[in-house]
Amino acid sequence: MNNYNDDYNEELFKNPPAKFRGAPFWAWNTKLEKDELLRQIDIFKAMGIGGFHIHCRSGLETEYLGEEYMELVGACNEKAKKEEMLCYLYDEDRWPSGSGGGLVTKDRKHRARYLSFGPADVNENDSIPTNSEDIAGRQEGDGKSVIARFAVTLKDGFLQEYKRLQASETAPGGTAVWEATLVIAEDNPWFNNQAYVNTLDKKAIERFIEVTHEKYYEKFGDDFGTAIPSIFTDEPQFTHKQTLKFSTDRTNIALPFTDDFEETYKSVYGESIIDHLPELVWELPDDKISAARYNYHDHVAERFSSAFADTVGNWCKAHNIKLTGHMMEEPTLQSQTAALGEAMRSYRSFDMPGIDMLCDWREYTTAKQAQSAAHQYGRTGVLSELYGVTNWDFDFRNHKLQGDWQAALGVTLRVHHLTWVSMNGEAKRDYPASIGYQSPWYKEYSYIEDHFARLNSALTRGKAEVRVGVIHPVESYWLYYGPNDKTAGRKKELDDNFYAITNWLLFGLVDFDFIAESLLPSQAPKAYDGKLAVGEMEYETIIVPNCITLRSTTLQQLKAFKKAGGRLVFTGETPTLLDAGPSQEVQAFVKECECIQFNYNKIHSAISGSRDVDIINTNGQRPDRYIYQLRKDGKYRWLFICNAKPAENPDIPREDKLKIIVSGVWKPTLYDTLTGKIHPFAAEYDNGKTVISRSFYDHDSLLLLLEEGRAREPEKSYECNVQRITELSQPVSFSLSEPNSLVLDCAEYSFDGKEWNSRDEVLRIDNRFRELLGYPLRMEAWAQPWSVERQEEKKHILGLRYSFESEIEIRDCYLALENISGTEIIVNGESVKKETEGYFVDKCIQKVKLPAIKKGTNRIILYIDFYSRTNVEWCYLLGSFGVSIAGSAAKLIDMPQTINFGDYGSQGFPFYTGNIKYHNVINVDSGNYKLDFSSYRSTVMKVFVDGKERGIVAFAPYTIDLGELDKGKHSIDILCCGNRYNAFGALHNSDSSEKWHGPNSWRTEGKKWSYEYQLRKMGVLVTPRLIKY
Repeated sequence: MNNYNDDYNEELFKNPPAKFRGAPFWAWNTKLEKDELLRQIDIFKAMGIGGFHIHCRSGLETEYLGEEYMELVGACNEKAKKEEMLCYLYDEDRWPSGSGGGLVTKDRKHRARYLSFGPADVNENDSIPTNSEDIAGRQEGDGKSVIARFAVTLKDGFLQEYKRLQASETAPGGTAVWEATLVIAEDNPWFNNQAYVNTLDKKAIERFIEVTHEKYYEKFGDDFGTAIPSIFTDEPQFTHKQTLKFSTDRTNIALPFTDDFEETYKSVYGESIIDHLPELVWELPDDKISAARYNYHDHVAERFSSAFADTVGNWCKAHNIKLTGHMMEEPTLQSQTAALGEAMRSYRSFDMPGIDMLCDWREYTTAKQAQSAAHQYGRTGVLSELYGVTNWDFDFRNHKLQGDWQAALGVTLRVHHLTWVSMNGEAKRDYPASIGYQSPWYKEYSYIEDHFARLNSALTRGKAEVRVGVIHPVESYWLYYGPNDKTAGRKKELDDNFYAITNWLLFGLVDFDFIAESLLPSQAPKAYDGKLAVGEMEYETIIVPNCITLRSTTLQQLKAFKKAGGRLVFTGETPTLLDAGPSQEVQAFVKECECIQFNYNKIHSAISGSRDVDIINTNGQRPDRYIYQLRKDGKYRWLFICNAKPAENPDIPREDKLKIIVSGVWKPTLYDTLTGKIHPFAAEYDNGKTVISRSFYDHDSLLLLLEEGRAREPEKSYECNVQRITELSQPVSFSLSEPNSLVLDCAEYSFDGKEWNSRDEVLRIDNRFRELLGYPLRMEAWAQPWSVERQEEKKHILGLRYSFESEIEIRDCYLALENISGTEIIVNGESVKKETEGYFVDKCIQKVKLPAIKKGTNRIILYIDFYSRTNVEWCYLLGSFGVSIAGSAAKLIDMPQTINFGDYGSQGFPFYTGNIKYHNVINVDSGNYKLDFSSYRSTVMKVFVDGKERGIVAFAPYTIDLGELDKGKHSIDILCCGNRYNAFGALHNSDSSEKWHGPNSWRTEGKKWSYEYQLRKMGVLVTPRLIKY
C-alpha cells in the first residue's frame, strides 16, 4: 500500500503526507450527488485527514455497485488523487461483509447455514435463544432438514450416555430424543431482504469477490496499491455458537455448520463429528474432556479462516491491493470462540490486521492480538475503527487518549467512526458524532490529525523491539464451551486470567506478543541461541499462561526452544493434555521447566531480564497507567510512551513526575507531535541505563528518538515564580457562530386529519403512525432504499402541532426542518412559503423564513405527506433570542447581552450547539502571563490576545502561555467549540450510565425515558485565572 521507508527528515515529521493520516468511514447514506461528495473531500483535506473509506450505510438510495455509484467512486478517487489524498474501498453495503448487499445470497446455495440442536418435540423457531449481537446468526425459515437424531441420557446434568439413532429407530423408553437440524438462513431486511453469506464455504466467498472486488478491479484496478491502497472488510463471522444456560434445559441452540462440514472434518480427524454432537452440548462426567468438542472448534475456526480471510486475502495479493478491516467479537476468549473460533487465525491473510474500538472501550487484548500478528507477519501496522458510538460530546481529550494507547499497541491507520454524507432521517442517530462538517469543531481537527500523522511517521519505521512471547490460551477455553451451569465458573476464570496476563505485562512495562498455536507451524518457527523465531519476530522468553492443553506442534517448538537455551516459563495451571487428549509427555516436560504461580509479582520477577523500558514515579512505583512501544530503526530507537487509561477526573489535572529508564546509553531527541518541533532532550545515566525525567499529565504522550551517545545533563529546574493570580472579570460579552435554537421535538398530533392527540415526542409519534399503517418501524432493520423497488403508495397525512411561549416578539426567525417539499407549514394560522435560505448543521436540514413570532403563545403546524419512507424528525426554531427551560417546557426570552462563566445552557442557550466566543478585557502591568483553565465542557478551546491566536487549549494542565504583555488593556477572547448533543442528542434518555449511543438511545422506554430534557453542561464552567510570572 504505502512505502514507509522514506528517508526521514524534519519536514516529513512536521508535515506528514496522506499515508500517515487517518481515513474515516465516510457514510454514503442518502441519494448521492457528485458535487456534494467532492465538497466534503475538500473539508476532509482542511481537517488534516488523509483520505476516506467509502462506506455504505443505512439510507443509501443510489444503487449499490450500480453504474452511477461506480461513477461517483471514480469521481471521488480522482478528486483524492488531485488533493494528494487516498481513496480506500469498503467491501459491503452496511455490514457484516460477505453478502454483497444481498447480491450474493439471492442464490440460496450461498446463504449461511447452522445446526439447530434441540429436543425433537420442541419447535426450533420458538425455542432457540437469540443474540442481538449475532447479526449474521439464526434466521427463521423453512430451509431446514434433520440430519441426525440422538437418544440422550443425562445424570446430574452430565452426559451419561448417548446414541445416534438410525432413521427409523426409536429411543429406549424414558430416553430423551434430540435432533440436529441443518438450517439455511432466510430473508432478513438487514441484508436487503436476502440473507447473510455462508462464511464456511469458499465458493460462496468467491461469489462475494466476483460481485464486489472484481467490479472495483474492473473499474479502478490501475489505481490498486497506489491511489486506492486497500479494501476494508467488516466483521465477517459465522453464526454464533450457543450453549445451554442450564444443562437440563429443553431448548434449541445454534452451532456453526455447512453442507460439507462432516466430510472435511472426517478428512482431518478420521471420524464423524455428527456422531459426537452431544459432546458439543453437554459436559462429560468425571471431568473428562471431549476431544471431539476441541476438534470441532478447531475445524470451524479453520473452515472460517480459510474460506473467508484466505480467499479474500489471496485475491487481494494477486490484485495488488491490501486486505484490511477487522473481525467480529475479538476481545475475550468467550466472544471470539462464539463468533470466530479464534481471532488471530484470520490475521494470517490480512495485509493490515484491524480492530474495532467502540464506546471508548479499552480492549487491550483485542489490540495486542492484532499487533502480535502484524509483528509476526511483518506488516506495517494495525488499522483501528475508533471513536464510534461515543456520542456528540466526545472531545479532543478523548480523541487523543483513545488514539494514543492504540498507537502504542501498533495502530498506524485510524479509521474514524464516522462521518456522514447526510444527517437525513435516521442517519443522525447512526452512532454519532459525525466527524465532519456537521460538527462545529471540524475546522480545528487538524490539531488532532497532525499529532497522529507525525506519530505514525515514526512508528511505521523499523521493527518493534519485543522479547517476550505468550502462548495464546484460547484453545484451552474451547474445552469448557458447555452449559453455563456446569462451566461458567471455569470459563470466567480462563477469561479473567487472559485479561490479567495482558494487563500485567502491558502496564508492568514488558512488551510481548501473543503466539497463536494454530499459526505457529506456518510461521517458520526456529529455535536458536536462546531465541524462538516466529515469523519476523524473535523471542527470548516464552510464557505459557494457564493452558490446559497444548498442540503437539507447539510442544515440539517449546522443547526445541528450551534446548536452545531459551527462557520458558509456565505460570498458573499447567497443561496435562496434548491436542485435548491426556499426555504423559507434556506433563513430564512441564516438570523440567520453570513453573511459577499466576500473579503479578511472580511473573515480573521471572521475566525482569526482558524489560527494556521502565517508568517509575516519585513513590518508587510503576504508575500502572502508561504503556509504550519501542522500535529499532537502524542504529536508532523510537520510544513512544502514553497514558493508556482514562483520566480519573479530567477537570482536575493530575501530574505524575516520572523517571523513564531505558536499557543502554542513549542520547534522546524530543519529537513534539503536537507542534512538529524537534529539539534535544536531557538525560542522566545510571549503571548502563538512560534515565529521563518527565512530568506527565492526564493526556500526555512522549515520542523520543534515541541514538547512541550521551545527552546533556538536566539543568537545575526552577519553580515558576508566580507573582499574581487573578480571575478574569465577568460577566462578559460574547459572540455566536450560528443562530440560537429552540428544539421542537414534542407536539400534538393527528393522523389523516382526525382528532388531535395529546402532546408527545415526535419519534414516538412516528412509530405510532407506522404501527397503525403496518409500516416497518425506523428503529428496526430495514432494507436499503436502493434495493427496494418503489411502489405507488396511498398518501397519508401526519399533522404535528407545536406550541411554545415567547416573552418577546421576534421578526427575524427561521424554521429548520427536513423534507420541506412534502410538508405544509402554518405559523399562527399563516401559511408559510417554502422558499429555503440555506441550511442548519446539515444540508438536509433546510431553513425557511417564518412570519414574526408573537409575544405569548405561538403555534407551528406541520402537515407532512406520510409514506413508508418518510422521515419524521425534530425541527428547530432559529433566531436571535434566548431560551429558558423548566423540565419539559421551553420558552423564548430576550437574547442575553452578556454571560457569566459557568454553564451557558442555563443562561439562555440550552439547545445551542455551535461555537461561542467569550470576549474579555484585562488591564495589566507589563510582564509575562499565562491563562489557566480548570473545568470546561467544550470539544476544544482557542485563545486569542488582541485578536491574534495564541494557541489551543485541549489537554491537561489546561494552561496557555500568553507571552509578554505591555502595560495597559488587552483583549482576551476564548473560543469554545461546542458539540451537537443538546440539539441532536438523546435528550429524553434518562439513563446517565448509557455507553452505547446508537439509534435505540433515542427511543428508550420506562424508567429510561424522560420528557424532561436531559441536557449537558456547556462552556467554561469555572472562571479562568490570569497568572503573572
